[in-house]
Amino acid sequence: MEVLSLNKNMLLKMIMMAMMWSMAKSVRHDVGGDDHGWNTNINMTKWSSDKHFHLNEWLFFGYDRHFFSVLEVNKTSYENCIDSGFIKNITTGVGREVFQLSEAKTHYFISGGGFCQRGVKVAIDVNEHVAPAPQPTPHKSSATSNIQIYHSLAVLILIFMCTNFLV
Repeated sequence: MEVLSLNKNMLLKMIMMAMMWSMAKSVRHDVGGDDHGWNTNINMTKWSSDKHFHLNEWLFFGYDRHFFSVLEVNKTSYENCIDSGFIKNITTGVGREVFQLSEAKTHYFISGGGFCQRGVKVAIDVNEHVAPAPQPTPHKSSATSNIQIYHSLAVLILIFMCTNFLV
């Protein structure tokens, strides 16, 4: 009986972990937008103005590694485009950098080499709490929400079946 109880607990934990894993969503923000990236062709302030950034989301910086860099700086360095004495150099030399928003504060990023003065800088205000879910759009919400409902129901039925089977 003890072995059966242990298996039941393990199975329940595995099912719950699978449910949580499928519900967890990692949000990635492409800095500058999908088509533009981290360069002088986009107004980064305008790009970030309609975005909401939350804890544990990710920023993706895509850029030409021969020209640009990604430096996290303080507010004064951001405002004056000072690329020395930075907080963190995110640049790895690949041109595809990711940065996790692990602290609720305003993060300031600039590109060195004179590109900050040409607009390659952005301030990201990170909120601690997750924003409410956006209102569904009529053209695709019903199919998406139906799939999510069926997925949740299937998981609940599996949990119910497994707990009754193992009792």
